[in-house]
Amino acid sequence: MNFFQQQDIARRNARVLVLLFSLSVFALILLTNAAVAGFLFFSDDYNVYNGGSGNFGAYFSWERFGLIGIGITATVALVVLVKWIQLSTGGKTVAESMGGERILPQTTDRAERRCLNVVEEMALAANMPVPPVYVMNHERGINAFAAGIVPADAVVAVTRGCIDHLKRHELQGVIAHEFSHILNGDMRLNIRLAAMLKGITFIGDVGHILLRSTNRVRSGRSDKEGAALPVLGLALWMLGWVGGLAAGFIKAAISRQKEYLADASAVQFTRDAGSIADALKVIGGYIPGTLVHAARAAEMSHIFFGQIEHHLWQVFATHPPLQARIRRLDKNWDGNYIQRKPRHYPNPPVDADGLEGMERASIVAAAMASVATAAAMEQPRADASFSDEAPDFEEDTARQEDIPVALVRHSHEPLGAHAITCALLINPRPEIYQRQMAVLEECETRGLQALAHTLYPAVAELGAPRRLPLLELCLPALKSISLQQYRRLKTTLLKLIQADARTELHEWCLYQLLRHYLDPEFIQVKPSRARYRRLARVAQQLQLALSVLAHEGGGDSETVFALGAGELGLDSLTLLPPEQCSVAAFSKAVHELADCYPLLKPRVLKALALAAGEDGQLTPEEREIIAAMAAVMDCPSPELL
Repeated sequence: MNFFQQQDIARRNARVLVLLFSLSVFALILLTNAAVAGFLFFSDDYNVYNGGSGNFGAYFSWERFGLIGIGITATVALVVLVKWIQLSTGGKTVAESMGGERILPQTTDRAERRCLNVVEEMALAANMPVPPVYVMNHERGINAFAAGIVPADAVVAVTRGCIDHLKRHELQGVIAHEFSHILNGDMRLNIRLAAMLKGITFIGDVGHILLRSTNRVRSGRSDKEGAALPVLGLALWMLGWVGGLAAGFIKAAISRQKEYLADASAVQFTRDAGSIADALKVIGGYIPGTLVHAARAAEMSHIFFGQIEHHLWQVFATHPPLQARIRRLDKNWDGNYIQRKPRHYPNPPVDADGLEGMERASIVAAAMASVATAAAMEQPRADASFSDEAPDFEEDTARQEDIPVALVRHSHEPLGAHAITCALLINPRPEIYQRQMAVLEECETRGLQALAHTLYPAVAELGAPRRLPLLELCLPALKSISLQQYRRLKTTLLKLIQADARTELHEWCLYQLLRHYLDPEFIQVKPSRARYRRLARVAQQLQLALSVLAHEGGGDSETVFALGAGELGLDSLTLLPPEQCSVAAFSKAVHELADCYPLLKPRVLKALALAAGEDGQLTPEEREIIAAMAAVMDCPSPELL
């Protein structure tokens, strides 16, 4: 699966989305003008006031058409902008808006710990940062989604039914499916789609508000005039309904093929077609299916793993039929689903003030009945779906990544992750080590200096090859700290780097990785935008990056540089001397390369990896440089390709 080709396709789909959106807005303008003309035509007061013309066409006006067009366009644009700003703050905003609760690394819930372990496993396999994980505790349907703009601010969310009813390999298939959405560039398209569709349906929301408010509004000179407001509200509501149909069609047109692609990508991650296929078979035999009842799930239905609600017509379905998805993965499927008995969960808290047409007593009675049923039918936590699980998930990760289990456990705690991050930057030279310990002692984080001192020998023994996986394991815990703690962490890290009065390249790599993946969690970060279609436009930046890699690597500098430049088709470039390859210049060049088009980024990273490996192997330092560049460029490392 060529993820970068799919990212380019996602960009083209975005252009198709803009075209469909523009056509929908124009159709709304036409329908609104027709509705206004009809309203004026049937208004007796207006007829009397204007001489009683009986010609319907006389009520069309180009001036009014322009004003209505400007009004609708401005309103829709404003709604889209507000929605985009709201959703672009990061995937956590989307997850929390649908009732998701973050799973903390130190959770004691076994199903949640297993889910975190699977997400870690998939992230490390995909050479991606480990994203935060959210659980929708009141949803018993088996579903999941990934949200965010770029991998750095992505989150993965799962329903309680998903982590309670799927076995480990099935859960791996679902999580791998969501990771493929991240790598395929679907998340930004999904957020853009949600914002645009909200703009289309907003007019219907206004009409609904007008209809609801007519019983409380009494103004005007006559009953007929007072009746104008509900007529206008009804017309706007109907326009919104038409807009909703258009929105549903656009969602379905954009989303369905992406689900087939994500299923296929999940097989690439897990190396097992049975994992995602079995998960889909479980959904087919599971009574609640993939239904989600969260209040805002409908407007974001296209980001979920499965269909969140039933549709009478497949043309409006955001996901392909379940049978079709299974048969693409398992051509020998006999048509039988895997049966799983559903658990019962108490209903979520009810906001009585926001409900209409229901008696409070009936709400309480229904909630009590639900709780009683849940208590009667609750199964033991250690059911068959967990019978194949190892009791200690940290040991699994430690064994797979060849990292001491003590460090893995500390990486799941905020203080431990903080200490490990600092230990990665500690210098073994005694005088510098003492200065760095003094920096940690002055830091306001209690216990940090002692824990970093304790963990440093184990971290130093890992060496360069395991530094990056260990740092990636720390990211979820560091994302759970407060903004003030994060600012303090960045200040501390910069002081540790500056303790020897110079910045080493490996220090830049580690700091850039940390900053790039944590900044979007705490502050608004402007993502890179595709500006460069050809490598010739970033030739100087590529010359600098190749020169740094050639000087820092283990092979012959001239050979490494020539091999990389030739692979990029830039044979005229020459190797820069070491004094021109400062860390600051390298950092600026890499951030410029982040603005290349999606299909150019893997070419750059592949050329770097090929050049660095001209002697038959990649040194840990070379791997670190390429991984840091990949992170800043929002591009998976070449190993994935």
